[in-house]
Amino acid sequence: MVEERIKIILVDDHPLVREGIRKILELEKELEIIDEAGDGQGAINVTRLNKPDVILMDINMPGTNGIEATRVIKREFPNIGVIALTIHEEEEYVLELVRAGVSGYVLKDIAPAKLIETIKMVAQGHSVIDPIITNKIFGEINRLSRSNRVKETWETLTAREMDVLNLIAKGCSNKEIAKNLTISEKTVKNHITNIFRKLEVDDRTQAVLFAIKHRLVVLQ
Repeated sequence: MVEERIKIILVDDHPLVREGIRKILELEKELEIIDEAGDGQGAINVTRLNKPDVILMDINMPGTNGIEATRVIKREFPNIGVIALTIHEEEEYVLELVRAGVSGYVLKDIAPAKLIETIKMVAQGHSVIDPIITNKIFGEINRLSRSNRVKETWETLTAREMDVLNLIAKGCSNKEIAKNLTISEKTVKNHITNIFRKLEVDDRTQAVLFAIKHRLVVLQ
């Protein structure tokens, strides 16, 4: 039986950039480019039409930019993984994209093999942030204030939920978490649902950034 390939949409306002990325990804048999767009509204339109697994999304584009497009797409299709592929490494772009719902943030000078690996990880439900900008993110989130209300929120996490949160921060899938903690995947999903509710976040990326910000986890 032929293994189903990861369906991808490329979004960038520069045709040459799209062509270059396409040539790289077409060499990987597990990936399939199903459509392209040159602006944010085009990204929304082709996503509604094709419903891909992963979108490679540029940020600065004419008209509707990548952040606005991501917000719309994630609101309509929360299971689609969006990877921001950009030249920007400023903290405000990263945090704004995380709030919009991206699952990955990588720079355009990323090595081809690493880009392919990132796409596969995001398609599996992982969150990926380029190590080059990790320190910038930490510096920004550590400057954010910690309110008493937030403190009370994360202090309601159980010991098991903390275990799950730590493994999420390490990039583990639900299956890997279940194996590590010797519990079922259904139980893992229940724990994750509770974690999201208690931390008032919508996805794994936001949960991990919250955990780092409040020093609930330490990433090695």
